[in-house]
Amino acid sequence: MAEARIAAETRTEFGKGAARRTRRAGRIPAVLYGHGSDPQHLSLPELEFKRIVREQGRNAVVTIDIGGSPQLALTKTVVQHPIRPYIEHVDLLVITRGEKVVVEITVHVTGDAAPGSLVTQELNTLEVESDVSSIPEYVEVSVEGLAIGTQILAGSITLPANCELRTDPEALVVNVNASPTQADLEAEVDVEGAGVIEDAPETDTDEGTPEAASEESDTEES
Repeated sequence: MAEARIAAETRTEFGKGAARRTRRAGRIPAVLYGHGSDPQHLSLPELEFKRIVREQGRNAVVTIDIGGSPQLALTKTVVQHPIRPYIEHVDLLVITRGEKVVVEITVHVTGDAAPGSLVTQELNTLEVESDVSSIPEYVEVSVEGLAIGTQILAGSITLPANCELRTDPEALVVNVNASPTQADLEAEVDVEGAGVIEDAPETDTDEGTPEAASEESDTEES
């Protein structure tokens, strides 16, 4: 994995208002922690950091320049705003060269299984332990030509060199099922329709209706 460099500034203001001011200035609030050191509250240039994440993925390794002092760090958490296109906050983990870290890598499913099959991906990421200098961005799992009924477990996936699986080896990652037939889909619709509960028939009494409640309220007020 390529290594990027980015200049950071120290933050002295905290709270939601300070975070908003930081983002309005084109920077991202961040915290750097780990290896027993006190957390450092920083801000990162937004456009530059977005480019790094876009190029390197979720586990970007970055050399952070803090007032002329470089520090190697791993991008641990990137909190994206749920609606607007900006990053709310970043957590960075202090690391050293030659160290191994536990990270999550994305699973990319490729290929086409046997005709008449439906491939479902049960896990989107795998937890692995890797050297910080060679963290893979993703791992590919091919389903090309696989027969219906085939299951791919985490332990059967070939990982890149210097990478060790931490996810349960028996965890199901990919499942090759038979595609549902038209009859299956119609039967499912029938079952769903059978569960519909009709509205209760109207009664002659006004007790419990909004109108009755309103009348009672008017009576009490008067």
